[in-house]
Amino acid sequence: MAPRSDVGGRVRPALRGLAPYDPAFSACRVNLSANENTHEVPAPVRDAVREALLATPLNRYPDPLANDLRDALAAWHGVGRSSLIVGNGGDEILYNLLLAFGGPGRTLVHCPPDFAEYENFAAITETACVDVWRDAEDFSVDADSLVDAARAADLVIVTSPNNPTGDLFDPALVRRLLDETGALVLVDEAYVEFAPEGSSLASWVAGDPRLMVLRTLSKAFALAGLRCGYLVADPAVVDVLTSIRQIYSVDVLAQAVAAASLACRDQIRGLVADIVAERARLAAGLARMVGVKVWPSAGNFVLVRMARAGVIRRRLRDERSILVRDFSYAPGLNDCLRLTVGAREEDDALLGALAELTRGES
Repeated sequence: MAPRSDVGGRVRPALRGLAPYDPAFSACRVNLSANENTHEVPAPVRDAVREALLATPLNRYPDPLANDLRDALAAWHGVGRSSLIVGNGGDEILYNLLLAFGGPGRTLVHCPPDFAEYENFAAITETACVDVWRDAEDFSVDADSLVDAARAADLVIVTSPNNPTGDLFDPALVRRLLDETGALVLVDEAYVEFAPEGSSLASWVAGDPRLMVLRTLSKAFALAGLRCGYLVADPAVVDVLTSIRQIYSVDVLAQAVAAASLACRDQIRGLVADIVAERARLAAGLARMVGVKVWPSAGNFVLVRMARAGVIRRRLRDERSILVRDFSYAPGLNDCLRLTVGAREEDDALLGALAELTRGES
């Protein structure tokens, strides 16, 4: 009998022990755990998407660079096609950034608690990771500490609005990072459509070749299942990422649906306004509960702290079939839950269940 192969021993040492991404999903009646857009998409957008799908042949390979979609996105942001690259979700672009500009002997600086994939991709690419922790009470970032850390870094990632805390990153601190360090600076704006107008820094990219802005169609455009993100960056950065990307990573259906959705931006703005209003209503309802702390949020979610949050999360799932994300395990987020802003009836179910469960756990 042939000897069993020692697969674990053959894995690159840097990759041993890495755990797969697990959002802890389980089937439920109300899923408010993944920051998806659960509001009803306007009929004109649905119709445009349907027509785009029906008109898209599947027997031909997609444009590997998604140039028509790049043109549509570039026109929206007022940049040239050469300043924009599309990816299979923002995750592909994040990974490719670490692949291109990280690696052994390189350093990434970020500000946890934030998106877990930053550290995961750093580990996969053998990039050293320096954490500049946010304040435990208001999640602010100490500007001097971040700038000091960035002076010795190759890449800095900041998130605005930040996931899971919901706060916007100070543009003045981005300016300091660009002026006082030599690092590449990525601003992850996956949730920026839910923030006040003028919060995006995409217009800054033309003025500084080291600034990059990451965006996605997953959240505001309700296309999480499509996997389509994009980066606004200097053409030199785009050229590097284009040379290392997986070929055909953005399929023909994703390109067609994304372009159709972008053409319906006016309707999407109305959808976003509804979510922002519902976020305020949800936050106000949570703030009225005894023992529940709610942080302000510029995303389509709110972060809350309550006693025995892990138990509350399990009871919501098991007794009410409502799923939210438990961040109690994360440093600095003890007893914290992240609650996606759902449709009104979903949020009513959540508020009612939490009102009862928090009384029982207090």
